[in-house]
Amino acid sequence: MRTEITPGQTSDYVGFDLVMADNLPVPSVLLADRGYDADGIRRTMEQRNALAVIPMRNSRKRRVGVDRSLYRLRNLVERCFNRLKNARRVATRYDETAASFLGSIDITSIRLSLRLLST
Repeated sequence: MRTEITPGQTSDYVGFDLVMADNLPVPSVLLADRGYDADGIRRTMEQRNALAVIPMRNSRKRRVGVDRSLYRLRNLVERCFNRLKNARRVATRYDETAASFLGSIDITSIRLSLRLLST
C-alpha cells in the first residue's frame, strides 16, 4: 500500500500521479471512482498495459464502458478506508505534521494487517 497526503482542495489527478510512481509493481487493473475519469489517466494505464475500470463522469462527451463485475470489487478498497477511519487518531487527524500523520496511518495499517493475519 502506498500513501500520499495532498491538501483537501487538491484534485484526484494530482494524487494519481503521486501514487502511481514508477517504483511500484505494474498493476493489471485500476479500480477508481469518477474523480479519476480523465483521458490522461486512462492513457497512462493503457501504456502500462493495465485495464482502467473507472465509471465515466456525466460531462464526458466520448462514452467509455466499464466492467461492472470488476468495479464491484472496489468496495474492498472502501472498506479498507473505513477501517482506517475507525482509528480515532486517523479520523480526526490530531497530528500536526504530515510525517506524523502518515506514521499513524502506517501503524494503523500494520495493526489491521496483523489482526487479519491472526484470524
